[in-house]
Amino acid sequence: MLRKTLSGAVIALSLTGASTALATNGMNLEGYGAKSHAMGGTGMAYDTGNSAVMNNPATLGYMKEGTEEIGIGIRGLHPSVELSYGGANDKSEATAFYMPSLSYMRKDGRITWGAAVLSQGGMGTDYGNDSSLFQGGHTDAGSPSTATQTMLSGKDIRSEVGVGRLMFPISYNLTDNTTIGASADFVWASMDLQMDMDGMHFGMMETGGSMLSTVNDSTLKYIRYDFSNGTPFIGSAVGYGTGFKLGFTHKVSRLLTIGGTYHSQTMMSDLESSNAKLTVVNESTSAELTGKIKVNNFEWPATFAAGVALHPTNRLMIAGDIKYVDWSSVMDKFSTTFTADNTTANGAYAGKTLNMDMKQDWRDQTVYSIGVEYKATKRLALRGGASLSTNPVPDAYLNPMFPAITKDHYTCGFGYRVTDDTKVGAAFSYAPKVTETNGEGRVISHSQANWSFNLVHNL
Repeated sequence: MLRKTLSGAVIALSLTGASTALATNGMNLEGYGAKSHAMGGTGMAYDTGNSAVMNNPATLGYMKEGTEEIGIGIRGLHPSVELSYGGANDKSEATAFYMPSLSYMRKDGRITWGAAVLSQGGMGTDYGNDSSLFQGGHTDAGSPSTATQTMLSGKDIRSEVGVGRLMFPISYNLTDNTTIGASADFVWASMDLQMDMDGMHFGMMETGGSMLSTVNDSTLKYIRYDFSNGTPFIGSAVGYGTGFKLGFTHKVSRLLTIGGTYHSQTMMSDLESSNAKLTVVNESTSAELTGKIKVNNFEWPATFAAGVALHPTNRLMIAGDIKYVDWSSVMDKFSTTFTADNTTANGAYAGKTLNMDMKQDWRDQTVYSIGVEYKATKRLALRGGASLSTNPVPDAYLNPMFPAITKDHYTCGFGYRVTDDTKVGAAFSYAPKVTETNGEGRVISHSQANWSFNLVHNL
């Protein structure tokens, strides 16, 4: 019976897609699982259910011995991204993202183990093909006041980055008061990008590689990146890798529990697409190249987190966490390599490799979370909280295609035990508008309203 149940769960996990998410804390979600989400993203020192595999795997040790359960969930993100420049305004049409999750956990004696799959995070925008802010630009010669004006492609302008994980956690109850945990993770990341960049701004932002010299930067009108497969679950350029997590909890007293975790930096392959296009338009020539593109050195950062859970009464719990996210180690630049197909259609570019680096210089991020749970009845728990963070994206290099600038989230939700074997949880969060002006003078604002729902059933 156990083998059949586990086999079915693993098959379902492998078939479940983790769709693209939009940035909340940098590119991380503000909370994983409805309980943690409702309590401001806390989760280091109390039972967050199966979602512990993304919070602190050691807290899986709070499951009751002999328990076997399956969990399903759905996450909805509804961002609002606005852009203005030179009196023109636009708004991203990417306003709804939906992400499923699935988990199986079991506790045998002191050991808890299982598997889970979900979306970890990402970011993206969609300005369509009629944006007034992406219709024109300048050649690479001179400042905006003296450079020659030029029309761009007039095609779709959009971006989408997503990261998902298939995780295999295990926790062990060392004593009645202390647990340790770990998770081995299989990670995948994907990207779609349809982006025009006029010659002048490309020259300003490009900090390395062979692209500019190869395409004749002095007469470059614009370059267009175009790799997209149009599906909501995984992008055109895909990479795979691994990561791991470690964690612990310790019950100091009836009142106080502490916990902490370390999430490793991922070890990913480059994101690759063999169905990419690169359009190069100079003053006298135009070429739409086909080929393979690599997004080089894309990684998810290491995270250090610690937290406490206070239990003043049997009905009330207060939790607080602090997280440190090492974005600076993985988001110093956006680097691509385009290799043109060796075909006559690609003309003088046939077989050539065009490298490009753009500076991002993200800062490390600190996230402070607080949450409260009150058990109103034996079946109903009411929850609320807040997540307050720094903005990791420096204004100078803020790109309107990747506006990961939201900072604070205010959260609420509930948990309800429907039967002795089935419970549900729901959460809602709101991230107030953050407005920044980048190095080009573009004003970008970003706010969000997000929700999550989980159902867990004992088998």
